[in-house]
Amino acid sequence: MSGEDRLSPDRILRELDWNLLRTFVVLARSRSITDAARRLNLAQPSVSAALQRLEDRLGRRLIDRKPGHFQLTEAGERLFAEALDIQGSILRLTTLMRDMTDEVRGHVQVALASHVVCPLLDQALAEFHAAHPKATLSFDVSTSVETVAAVSARSASFAICLVRDRDPKLEYRRLYREFFGLFCGPPHPLFGKRGLTRGDLSGHNTVSFQTDRLQDVLKPVALLRAESDIGEQVVGTSSHLEEVRRMIVAGLGIGPLPVHVAARDVQDGLLWRLPPYDNPPAVDVHVVWNPRTRMNRAEESLLQRILDKIEETPIEDRTYR
Repeated sequence: MSGEDRLSPDRILRELDWNLLRTFVVLARSRSITDAARRLNLAQPSVSAALQRLEDRLGRRLIDRKPGHFQLTEAGERLFAEALDIQGSILRLTTLMRDMTDEVRGHVQVALASHVVCPLLDQALAEFHAAHPKATLSFDVSTSVETVAAVSARSASFAICLVRDRDPKLEYRRLYREFFGLFCGPPHPLFGKRGLTRGDLSGHNTVSFQTDRLQDVLKPVALLRAESDIGEQVVGTSSHLEEVRRMIVAGLGIGPLPVHVAARDVQDGLLWRLPPYDNPPAVDVHVVWNPRTRMNRAEESLLQRILDKIEETPIEDRTYR
């Protein structure tokens, strides 16, 4: 059979098994066939055979695999993107079966970055629950990159997170702007000292976010640290704001936090603001959703409520200093 006949759309539609694509999605996220077999709770030969059948069906090598090397080919990368899209559609099939009553029901799954503090969002949630008490919600906290991936895969209703590179297939709206400052905790030698300058921070250990890098979503924070002459010794990192705060309070080192989030801890004597005090770096937090996702009525209602509040509220009132 020629390669063209093997790749005939009608033939693929008839013969391609979704279970093969599901196995491939797990393989693409794994480090080896053994790793994928463990995740799938299958025997390694079964996973190898499934991959071979898929490659035979499509007439393309999908993964380069040899000792110490396991990487998607160009064809594999393209198939992975499409398989994620198909998986998202299948996961949301129950949306089509929703009960079309006058009462809004359904579940909303929000993917959000760590410690989103936004009064406008809180108000939208309160109004949504009051209007639709039978609707349910869940919040999955992860890195901003992971939240966007969940929206792309249509496994999350929408995301609230930081954004680095925009995917043209997704929609974005700025929810609020926050500003970052540097802080230390009570055990730190600079705690409680006034009149400090940037030079006083030189040589001290630091803690920070895993995305605090010049090429990542917290680039402004990385520049703040670089311009503040802090020592290069990073003694602790986390992708969760709560854990970065914990390390700062414990005195491990100087670290960055959103100024409005840290305000209560400063007032309670758990954190101390350090220079620079002028022109703190701004970071925007966005709502991200997938326009190809078929949402249930609860998802549509909450997302639209948030977007309406964004539209009605000037950015000055969504900026937390």
